[in-house]
Amino acid sequence: YKLCKVRSVQFGQKGIPYLNTYDGRTIRYPDPLIKANDTIKLNLDTQKIEDFVKFDVGNVVMVTGGRNRGRVGVIKNREKHKGSFETIHIEDAAGHEFATRQGNVFIVGKGSRPWVSLPKGKGIKLTIIEEA
Repeated sequence: YKLCKVRSVQFGQKGIPYLNTYDGRTIRYPDPLIKANDTIKLNLDTQKIEDFVKFDVGNVVMVTGGRNRGRVGVIKNREKHKGSFETIHIEDAAGHEFATRQGNVFIVGKGSRPWVSLPKGKGIKLTIIEEA
């Protein structure tokens, strides 16, 4: 299987619902509960959605862009800003908290259990002092 971030959910001709993923796939007739920024578990053999995770507080995420790229943690809270970027506060396994834009965040598991194997070090970014 493969994890795909949902970019958008729309209605096509004759009211057929479909969703677009970050990797360019279009999937018709998705679960009506799936919204933008959620993550779907896609079966590569059948091209069907096996499961999905809502973009919610308490789920495991990996940061895919910005200064914190590669870090893994759990969503602590979301700050909505009208007309600007939504900020997501994340806490990693070491207890360090950091914030990033919503577009840089990719859900990789439900609760604190990731659906994929994580890199060694559990996605913790070392400080300059710890690296030396």
